[in-house]
Amino acid sequence: MFKTIKTIFYTVILVLAFIGFNAIGGQKYIEIMKDGVVNFIAQHNADAAKKFGDFSQMNEEFEIDKTVSIASYKAVIAEHKASGQKMIILDSGKKSILTQEDIQSPNLDEKLKDAVDKAKYHGIRIKDITVVDRGTMTAYGRTVPYAKFEAQLSRAPISDISGSIAVLTTSDGSEKLILSLSERKKYSQLITSEFFKGVNEG
Repeated sequence: MFKTIKTIFYTVILVLAFIGFNAIGGQKYIEIMKDGVVNFIAQHNADAAKKFGDFSQMNEEFEIDKTVSIASYKAVIAEHKASGQKMIILDSGKKSILTQEDIQSPNLDEKLKDAVDKAKYHGIRIKDITVVDRGTMTAYGRTVPYAKFEAQLSRAPISDISGSIAVLTTSDGSEKLILSLSERKKYSQLITSEFFKGVNEG
């Protein structure tokens, strides 16, 4: 009986504390703190992304999601807010993963399979990858060839994806591998082209 009364008492105290907290503007304080944290993370991502180029001309439909380091490679990941399509710029320094010649090669399928076999990220495997189209787009202020592909993944949240891949060498000699990925039925090359035309050398 005493335990029940004690529980009720603590519950009442918590409710009153919550009401009092809200009465003195506590909810607003939490929202301000949350906005501050979100803005801090966004600013941190934007600052880190500057190492990959100038994103000041990036369309407001996109946002920098995060920057990551994978082995000796560094990458910046952006997202198209409406569709969730991801754009990735991988800086491989002066170590080529693929070249522009590879992108234009008739056996690019095999070269892509070899490249992804080396990058077994968190157990995700690519079961099948096929080049379905080719073209050119603007990135870093220059026209680069790209290849559009379709792939099947295993051990991943999405099994069927589409995307495009391109390669360029910046004026400092570093290799940039530029990718765009989405679910197969949702992928848009227009979104990819719109994002990358807003990326320039820093």
